[in-house]
Amino acid sequence: MSVRQALKQDLKQAVKDRDRTAASTLKSALAAIDNAEAVAAVEADPDRPMGEAGLGGDVARRELGEDGIAAVLRSEVAELRAALAEYERLGKAGKTAELRAALQVLGRYTAV
Repeated sequence: MSVRQALKQDLKQAVKDRDRTAASTLKSALAAIDNAEAVAAVEADPDRPMGEAGLGGDVARRELGEDGIAAVLRSEVAELRAALAEYERLGKAGKTAELRAALQVLGRYTAV
């Protein structure tokens, strides 16, 4: 099973279990992967604002491999760790507990 499939499967289970932290973390991770797969927008031709034949001109998304997905997840972990350090510095115990739980969720898919 690929990492993306595991994330989706675990998201379904987290929603069933009403585990808000896991569901939120997994949704964010999947969104980050989707964003990384987006292609750069091209500037529209002013003479053809709707693309070829008047259509919106859908563009195929890039597809990240397992290495690309792992890199995105490592980036998400780095952002969570930075936020955790900042909240610890500010003494926000509730938020630090939430961030630690999110890191634990992502730890299943990365070497945290």
